[in-house]
Amino acid sequence: MALRKSTKAGVAGVAVAATAFVAPAQAATHTPPAGSGHRATQRAMDEAVKAGVPGVTAQARDTGGVWKSASGVGDLTSGAPRGKNDKFRVGSITKTFVATVLLQMEAEGRLDLDDTVERRLPGVVRGNGNDGREITVRQLLNHTSGLFDYLADEEYARTYTRGDGYLGHRYDTLPPEKHVKVALSHKPLFKPGAEHSYSNTNYILAGLIVEKAGGRPYEDEIRDRVIRPLGLKNTSNPGNSIHLPRPSSRGYSKLFASAPDRIDDITERNGSQGWADGDIISTAGDLNRFYGALLRGELLPPKQLKAMKTTVPAAPGSPYTSYGLGLARLRTSCGTTLWGHGGGILGWLSMAVTTEDGRHQLAYNYNGDWDASSLLKIVDAEYCRTSS
Repeated sequence: MALRKSTKAGVAGVAVAATAFVAPAQAATHTPPAGSGHRATQRAMDEAVKAGVPGVTAQARDTGGVWKSASGVGDLTSGAPRGKNDKFRVGSITKTFVATVLLQMEAEGRLDLDDTVERRLPGVVRGNGNDGREITVRQLLNHTSGLFDYLADEEYARTYTRGDGYLGHRYDTLPPEKHVKVALSHKPLFKPGAEHSYSNTNYILAGLIVEKAGGRPYEDEIRDRVIRPLGLKNTSNPGNSIHLPRPSSRGYSKLFASAPDRIDDITERNGSQGWADGDIISTAGDLNRFYGALLRGELLPPKQLKAMKTTVPAAPGSPYTSYGLGLARLRTSCGTTLWGHGGGILGWLSMAVTTEDGRHQLAYNYNGDWDASSLLKIVDAEYCRTSS
């Protein structure tokens, strides 16, 4: 579920012509009142819609208060507008939640970031040159393990994330062990710690470590350690459910490379096809509350927050300047440093960022997965505006 490439993992439905959303999307555009201070952000959202994204929902929080808006359509069939309070699949933003839980566990003495994967998951990472005795928990969290990304496996992609394969398997329940098995069928990309390479396999293993250390499902740990304490009433793990809670819009994808103008409704999907690397459902408002609290030190002690913000250089082509423990550092065109994470999952593209002091957050979502290149333009518009 890396942002740099639109990841496919969801459910498809009705094929819709690409031209179907052009007129209603523009008609549904919402412009905030004069003086709102977010006009540039709204314009960037509107431009994304004009360029072909079905719809955008967003919320910003700063010293001036809370601003939320939407642009485009939430349903290509009915033309219903995108909702300001939509719930959506956040994809890899899930990784920050998982890393937060593991760091809380470290603070409690349940594990150490420098524990090997073998110690926490005996015998799980072995074969084809992969060795859990050489990989640490820290290396899973900052993507320096060298483990192959299971989503990059060609057979897995043909079966679960592309075209007819996806359409035929969208309701399948996939246990996390299957994802690990797929990854371990490949040799490691490099020696652990040698470099950074984003791999969803790392967070499948991180989720398994959460369960082993906590003695209960990973979803329970996320709920009791993050969701409930922060009052994130619109945030949940779907488990094996295929449904997206309301209010929500439809999610869309281009599943067929041979038919680039074909758009499929993939709103429903079995949640287990994401799991700890990208299964959470949330809203822009809840994501802002989460990242603001995290950077203000409300979820982690200083030692663990410092560890989370200790970064390695991001791989070439990444939207991030560097990557910590489930938390990425970004830099805007005007030089503002931000922390957060992006998320791409079949049907949805999301971004959630905050200033380092946790006082200015922005989160937003596209209900289409094919235009990641425009995501950071909205970040620039929000943080590089010349007036409040």
